[in-house]
Amino acid sequence: MVAGVFAAGDSATKRNDQPIKIKSNELLTDNAAGTATFSGNVVARQDDLTIYSDRLVVYYADKDKEVDRVEAFGNVRIVQENRRGEAEHAVYERRGAKITLDGGKPKVFQGEDTVTGEVITYFVDEQRSVVVGGKGRVEATINTKGKGQNVGAKP
Repeated sequence: MVAGVFAAGDSATKRNDQPIKIKSNELLTDNAAGTATFSGNVVARQDDLTIYSDRLVVYYADKDKEVDRVEAFGNVRIVQENRRGEAEHAVYERRGAKITLDGGKPKVFQGEDTVTGEVITYFVDEQRSVVVGGKGRVEATINTKGKGQNVGAKP
């Protein structure tokens, strides 16, 4: 999903300083539980990261009421530049700048390449993912960009 390589600290700091803008059909807040639940055609954006889902729950940290994590349910799609993830469930952990995709055979696309597994951990500020096959095997499709050429070679 990332077009260039970013230094994790610089990009994470930039993203965490940006507001999260959320649109949905309904919002339910629970101050005692420290949550906000958005339902119906949810679209959440922060900097270059967009999360689409049926329902999204924002969890706040106790002390500063900062966002601790965001959990998305149903028809989850995550888009960041040329990287896209799909699953039935996802958890975005703000501190580690990572998204864990599970449920519904999660898949990550980067350009024309794809990877599928039972659980995919996607590092938002880095060009890497960790894929666990679980009961099944990890599946990947990697396009070679042309026969007889070095991958990554520029014309």
